[in-house]
Amino acid sequence: MQAGNARYRTAEDLPDIVPVFPLTAALLLPGGRMPLNIFEPRYLEMIDHVIAHHRLVGMLQPRLDGALRADGEPELCDVGCLGRLTSFAETGDGRYLVSLQGVCRFRVAEESHAKTPFRQCRITSFATDLDAEAGAAEVDRPALLKAFRAYLKANDLDADWESVSRAENATLVNALSMMAPYGAAEKQALLEAPDLKTRAETLIAITEFALARDDENFGSSLQ
Repeated sequence: MQAGNARYRTAEDLPDIVPVFPLTAALLLPGGRMPLNIFEPRYLEMIDHVIAHHRLVGMLQPRLDGALRADGEPELCDVGCLGRLTSFAETGDGRYLVSLQGVCRFRVAEESHAKTPFRQCRITSFATDLDAEAGAAEVDRPALLKAFRAYLKANDLDADWESVSRAENATLVNALSMMAPYGAAEKQALLEAPDLKTRAETLIAITEFALARDDENFGSSLQ
């Protein structure tokens, strides 16, 4: 995880204006990997642009209340995550298959009046995210794994526990947050958590709520 951010040591290493890719319920976090299937013409052009420039894309969600601009485009959430394009393949039917590695979160300062077909924003980066293990020692790992095990058991799923046991706290928290099958609001809450400890606590709380709700629904179906 640290190796992926080695080229970015301070906020000054990052651009002030980046292309943004709004995608509902998509969560990218520092160190995480996100595969994308790009087919819309303006986003194909966006990928061409970032390959020619700094290789960074701002992943963020449309605003959760569904608000639209006058031109019909969605308003954007204030906080997203920068992803560096780390792999690229072109398909025979004109699509791009790419992978982004999370670098750090950012806050949108304003939308740029770019003349590109894709949107661009002026951003302020969360420089603290560039220290991949900041706050990792404060994560309640046993509580996180307990909630993860309970979720897997309730949904009759399994995991590669050897890999889980080897994962550093930061990697574990962010990977589980990205994997979690929750909705847009929960994803945004995980993204905006101020630190790893709070993100882990938020993920535990969301998971426990989901398990309790499922138990309640199961009990109601038996009555």
